[in-house]
Amino acid sequence: MSSFAVILPAAGSSERFGSRDKKPFVDLGGRAVWIRSLEAFVTRDDVVQALVVVAESDLEEFRERFQASLPFLDVEVVVGGATRMESVGNALAQVRPEIEYVAVHDAARPLVAGKWIDDVFSAAIKHGAAIPAIRVTSTLKREGQDSTIASTVAREGLWAAQTPQVIRRELLVEAYAHSDDLVATDEAQLVENLGHPVKLVSGSPLNIKITTREDLDMARSLLKAVPTDDMLDRLHPFSEVDPRSLRDSSLDFDQLID
Repeated sequence: MSSFAVILPAAGSSERFGSRDKKPFVDLGGRAVWIRSLEAFVTRDDVVQALVVVAESDLEEFRERFQASLPFLDVEVVVGGATRMESVGNALAQVRPEIEYVAVHDAARPLVAGKWIDDVFSAAIKHGAAIPAIRVTSTLKREGQDSTIASTVAREGLWAAQTPQVIRRELLVEAYAHSDDLVATDEAQLVENLGHPVKLVSGSPLNIKITTREDLDMARSLLKAVPTDDMLDRLHPFSEVDPRSLRDSSLDFDQLID
């Protein structure tokens, strides 16, 4: 079985969210957004390392607020950088060398389902790099002066990228080493810069990224529509049971809640 590390970048400024609380840290159905974004990964047998990247200015508050969840999720906290690329690079440096693949998943993309992870993990094993994405179906307009339309952009062949973006660890390390002055907005762009193909895997419109308060409202509405393992909603964060051990267990999960 191939081994994976998952990196969760949560060091952004959340400027468009319009709240003092950053979007990965707000509540979504009883758990913080970043926890929901991570938990579908840490219950997998093939995910052997998890890292969350937090801005240095948020580090103390983050540890205070989520200190009970960190050991439960078996997640390491990494200090972020000025950009997403730098933040992911900081975490990549902490990925254990024996791990074969790295999955980078937005901390503000909490509705990811196990089936979608399965698909992109399998594609990455086969192709070396893969991302989930959805075909662009709307008519696209390029903005000109004074918020008028400058042109209509052909949508044929266009996809909207999602996460998790999954790349063979050695390939991602090489992509960072040869990034030069490139400021990439996602990991696939770094691999593209090397000239290595990145496989597109059909994602889901439900796998939304929370950017605004309206997105959070939508996520709350969609929460029950996403296929999930009921176990995740019934485990208590203070349980001493390793969640990985429960994946195929016949335990009565209600007994885990005091």
